[in-house]
Amino acid sequence: MLRLRRSELCGTDASAEAAHPWAPVSTRGLPSAPAAVPPLEPATHAARPKPPRGGRPTLPSEVGTIICDITNPASLDEMAKQAAVVLNCVGPYRFYGEPVVKACIENGTSCIDICGEPQFLELMYWKYHEKAAEKGVYIVGSSGFDSIPADLGVIYTRNKMNGTLTAVESFLTVHSGPEGMCIHDGTWKSAIYGFGDQSNLKKLRNESNLKPVPIVGPKLKRRWPISYCRELNSYSIPFMGADVSVVRRTQRYLHENLEESPVQYAAYVTVGGITSVIKLMFAGLFFLFFVKFGIGRQLLIKFPWLFSFGYFSKQGPTQKQIDASSFTMTFFGQGYSQGFGPDKNKPNIRICTQVKGPEAGYVATPIAMVQAALTLLSDASDLPKAGGVFTPGAAFSRTKLIDRLNQRGIEFSVISSSEV
Repeated sequence: MLRLRRSELCGTDASAEAAHPWAPVSTRGLPSAPAAVPPLEPATHAARPKPPRGGRPTLPSEVGTIICDITNPASLDEMAKQAAVVLNCVGPYRFYGEPVVKACIENGTSCIDICGEPQFLELMYWKYHEKAAEKGVYIVGSSGFDSIPADLGVIYTRNKMNGTLTAVESFLTVHSGPEGMCIHDGTWKSAIYGFGDQSNLKKLRNESNLKPVPIVGPKLKRRWPISYCRELNSYSIPFMGADVSVVRRTQRYLHENLEESPVQYAAYVTVGGITSVIKLMFAGLFFLFFVKFGIGRQLLIKFPWLFSFGYFSKQGPTQKQIDASSFTMTFFGQGYSQGFGPDKNKPNIRICTQVKGPEAGYVATPIAMVQAALTLLSDASDLPKAGGVFTPGAAFSRTKLIDRLNQRGIEFSVISSSEV
């Protein structure tokens, strides 16, 4: 199992990513990194020969280091040949992700990433799903905080409901200590690139020409951009990450391939009281205005602390902030009890579940990613029969990944369940 990260030869995450001005959209569907950016040389760890197909690989007690250059396909091929699974941590993935995916597929190596960029994730599916299936390898995106808690949280909620789950709303709450919270600007940059290139994501989805997934029960109504959640005693806004895209793709896969009843999904993040709402409103307005223009995007990238009102910085959180931070994702689901159908009936059963864990970016994400990789190696019989490009829920819905996460600090639990 190999883990890709930025090489120290190229500087820190922040310094390397800060060099990117807005890149023009390429004909391949994603912006390409400017030529002026120094090439990345991800260091890979836990190198070892791959086991025979069908064999169960074992990890050595000592690990080596391989230097590979993302602009040098031969070096990526050489790296991939020595792995059973590659853990790719190098983003933004729209610039650095595709060569790794391609090299892994061509060399029969599975790959897991922690991408939270819907455009990249969906494009990789359309470009490489069939090729990965032919090779029998698994490419699993968004296997960190984006979007394992949300994707597997919906599956966990479905499994715990004594009936048919039809709709779920999730509410993310981030807890911080006395020194507050801060997020590294790598996430901020991915959001800038994503929002600035939304037209191409819409074009990609339109060209896919997918038939709609059936809606079971009443259609889930969208909340207002700012709404109040009485159950959590907090205001909330829509969650702008990859969770909705990932969960909906999972539900499509489960419905079309496993004939499971699809679940409608909406994601929100709690923001506390009215003061926080006002602060986020101004930050959101600044962001949405500046992200439309090239010079605006460069300003957003150069001054993340200013334009995010302190939520993002080039330095990221301090160790004290990390230690004092945690998250809770609460799921409110509704559906029908056994023997009670959706025809002309309102949902008659409700369930509330939670996923709780440590700090999201630097603690929960590596836990989720590593356990996803170990599940890929250990639970081969419970994976989709053929390889391909998958969401976490599509790949791991029948595995023991949730049990693994429960044992390592990302806890899934039922809060309440009742018939109406």
